[in-house]
Amino acid sequence: MSFRFLLDSNRNVNLASREHSLRSYYQTLYAAWGGQHWWPARTRFEVVVGAYLTQNTSWSNVEIAMRRLRQAHVLSLAGFRKIALAELEGLIRSSGYFRQKAARLKTFVAFVDERYGGSLWRMFAQPTHKLRQELLALNGVGPETADSILLYAGQQPVFVVDTYTRRILERHAILPANAPYEEIRGLFERSLADQAPLKNDTSAPRTDFAHPPSAMSIARRSPVAQVYNDMHGLIVGVGKHYCLKSKPRCEDCPLRRFLP
Repeated sequence: MSFRFLLDSNRNVNLASREHSLRSYYQTLYAAWGGQHWWPARTRFEVVVGAYLTQNTSWSNVEIAMRRLRQAHVLSLAGFRKIALAELEGLIRSSGYFRQKAARLKTFVAFVDERYGGSLWRMFAQPTHKLRQELLALNGVGPETADSILLYAGQQPVFVVDTYTRRILERHAILPANAPYEEIRGLFERSLADQAPLKNDTSAPRTDFAHPPSAMSIARRSPVAQVYNDMHGLIVGVGKHYCLKSKPRCEDCPLRRFLP
């Protein structure tokens, strides 16, 4: 029986049931794996750069680019102001579409300088809705990139929807993979808004794919932002290691019992 057939047959599931399911997913995954320490970065600006670079590529390719930027001592607003565009392109080449991404990162730095006097602190002090609209107006920033910046760099309560999220929702007959971004984001935010953050029994990662704690992954944030942070990191773990695009490993996945 196909995942699409299951979704079509389950379209009448009411909204409250969907929200309950997503809360159960969070509790189940956290109990199994604990926090995944997203986003792995030392500074807010590193998160922003990573959010741009991870578009249409794997995180391993982004890590190569980030390491090269650190080695060149340019991974900061000041560094990106000074570096020549051609040099920046070379440093981030591993991330793919490096010319586009370099130009877009330069645009972001210019935006922060012109609108917020070069201060990320001042930028992230803005109301979430206002800042989200400003980010979406920048070249190369779609909803997923904007929300990653808001949640992981700004510690703002916005849920991030990615390809893994869409795949899991469809296979669990909750929403089709091509559902509008805002519909999916709204469903997760309603589902988890009243969920208290869960705590690890130990500070050590509980999976071999969790990131070690970093300055940004353990940054202070509101309870709801922490839950959104945790949930997205857990979904990434499911998508990368179990809910694969082809040949999913459902039998080993912690969410197996929720499959329709």
